[in-house]
Amino acid sequence: MTLYPNLIKEALSTVIYPGTKKNLIESDMLADNLRIDGLKVSFSLVFPRDTDPFLKSTLKAAEAAIHYHIGKDVEVSITPEFKSAPRPEVGKLLPQVKNIIAVSSGKGGVGKSTVAANLAIALARLGYKVGLLDTDIFGPSMPKMFGVEQERPYAVKKDGRDLIEPIEKYGVKMLSIGFFVNPDTATLWRGGMATSALKQLIADADWGDLDYFILDTPPGTSDIHLTLLQTLSITGAVIVSTPQKVALADARKGIDMYRNDKVNVPILGLVENMAWFTPKELPDNKYYIFGKDGCKNLAQEMGCPLLAQIPIVQSICESGDEGKPSALDADSATGQAFINLAQAVVTVTNLRNKDLPKTKIVQVKND
Repeated sequence: MTLYPNLIKEALSTVIYPGTKKNLIESDMLADNLRIDGLKVSFSLVFPRDTDPFLKSTLKAAEAAIHYHIGKDVEVSITPEFKSAPRPEVGKLLPQVKNIIAVSSGKGGVGKSTVAANLAIALARLGYKVGLLDTDIFGPSMPKMFGVEQERPYAVKKDGRDLIEPIEKYGVKMLSIGFFVNPDTATLWRGGMATSALKQLIADADWGDLDYFILDTPPGTSDIHLTLLQTLSITGAVIVSTPQKVALADARKGIDMYRNDKVNVPILGLVENMAWFTPKELPDNKYYIFGKDGCKNLAQEMGCPLLAQIPIVQSICESGDEGKPSALDADSATGQAFINLAQAVVTVTNLRNKDLPKTKIVQVKND
């Protein structure tokens, strides 16, 4: 007796699956892993879920059909597989997340990622449930800042879906594309690949119940920002700048992007990073190496709150490089500055939610 695929399929076409009232072939339940080795046959049948009430009876009926229509000598091995539940549609993502905060900057090099990391940790230290997504697909930095470069997220099964389990450290749930690429190799992706990867980190991860979901966005304005605005209802944006005039000029562009009438994401406030330099040996001295109060003046001009002024001290750089952000040390000047920032963000977010409607997701229009 010689076995061949169509013989197996003909036998399976005699088995009716009660869930669809059609046979197994018509119900598209036969997976594409059919193997024949002499009189040994193995394949998978795909069921809607692992709690399917017809699972055991269907497996037995399929094996019986092969024995009846082909021969009792056939050795049959059937493995059940289960369909993943579909990804929730845009507008229904992250239902357990209360506030989504985008941390942005008009240009690179102003310490935006440092602010985002420390804000997330400071919020966690205040007792909030916090998630942090590194949305900088081309230059991810969060794994290093948190000292988890060697970590690799794994998948968990939840509600019929395979979801990425975020890495958790310092009370913050975190994901970054940096966990999935070689840290020593440049990430050369076209725009579509980058946005697809970003959507996976948002929609296909088990973020769970969060009070604050912090988005560390790339510098400037890009496809990544547009993807975020088209995917999530962002509660508000925090703009980071240094007091330098060139940085402030770019910060204006960042504010304009969110305030654009097609976007309408509220600006929660500005953060002046590198506001002054304080030497370790002269803790009471302030040196305004990038100018004084530039961001404070811009906040007044744009009608935004100034949420915090963060000083430069040597330890802020060292702590980030060592994976121990400054917010962990509430006794230090920068640690206290980030705790104050977190408290300010909570205050302005509560006011925003009280006074303004929920942000609408930016709609894609095909002209």
